Order: sequence, then C-alpha cells, then structure tokens
Amino acid sequence: MPTPEAGEARIIIETGLDRRIAEIIEPVLVGMGFKLVRARLMNQNGLTLQVMAERNDGTMTVTDCEEVSMAISPVLDVEDPVDKAYHLEVSSPGIDRPMVRKSDFARWQGHIVKCETSILVDNRKRFRGKITEVDMDGFTLERDQVAYGEEPRVKIPFNTLSEAKLILTDDLIRDALRADKLAKAEAANQNDEDSEA
Repeated sequence: MPTPEAGEARIIIETGLDRRIAEIIEPVLVGMGFKLVRARLMNQNGLTLQVMAERNDGTMTVTDCEEVSMAISPVLDVEDPVDKAYHLEVSSPGIDRPMVRKSDFARWQGHIVKCETSILVDNRKRFRGKITEVDMDGFTLERDQVAYGEEPRVKIPFNTLSEAKLILTDDLIRDALRADKLAKAEAANQNDEDSEA
C-alpha cells in the first residue's frame, strides 16, 4: 500500500497551459516543504490562477498560503506563462479535495470518491463509491449505485484516472478534522523538541 512521502509524483496532472504553470511552481513549492495538488487557470473574476497546495503532513494554514503566494508570484512574473492579467489564489485542497497522488487514496481509504477514467474500465468511465483497497497499481471501489449486470466492486488502475475527488460526508469531515488535529499536535511536539535541542 502506498504511503505518503515527500517528493511523491502526482498521478493526475494538468494539461496545456495549466501543466506549464505547474512545472514552473512545483519546484518552488517542494523547496519550501509543500506539495502541489493542482494548478488551474479559470475564467473567474476576470482570470484566476488557482493553486492548491499542502504541507507534506496534509496541513495548510492561511500563513502557509501567504508564504506560497509570495514565493511563486515572482517566479511566475519572470517566466510569464500567462499573457493576460490574472489574480493568483493559493488555497488548501479542502476536505472534498482532488485526489492526485497514490497516497491520497491510501490516506482516505474507507471514504467516498467520485472519479473519471480516460478509458473504459468495466464498461464505464465515471465511478462513485467507497475506496475499499489500495495497492501500488490502483484501488478497489465499492460502488454506491450498482447497475444491472455490474459487479458491486471494481478495480480502477491509477494509470487510467483523469480526475478524482473526495465526496463530502459526515465521516469524511470527522476524519479530516481528526487528521488535522493530529498533524498539528505532531508539529507542535516537533517544535518543542527543536527548541529544547
């Protein structure tokens, strides 16, 4: 089963201009101890470049967002991948987050995901259900709606995914809050150890 690690490559990546932007900013984020989740240029409030990032432990504070914004702005200005004026928006992935790394599926096993594949898997391209198993090649989904003639479980290879996102449920909120609390406690303990050394 995949475990989260610094430098783990994303399995779902951008295309076109979004990909160029991601290639420019990802090394900056990694150097700061963050992981890029997604970069997307959207026609929102004029033109908005949305950058989703998080620390390796899955946390992302408002201060972190400000630091990332200040670090990637000058790099984007120099590289100038967007030929129009745009607004930069840096945020955490949120609770109903995009799933972009194998470790995301392992971390959120037991929760409901909605995903789309680039090729037919079990005669479909769109799936929704609970992640029941994860290995290096893919994950097993227990469908929440089974059509006639379909198996209740389907194995989805990671290399077929084009998009995946967690679905907001009470269980997900509870587990996300618990994970965030644990990560903050671990960070506080680490800071205490660092200051004592």
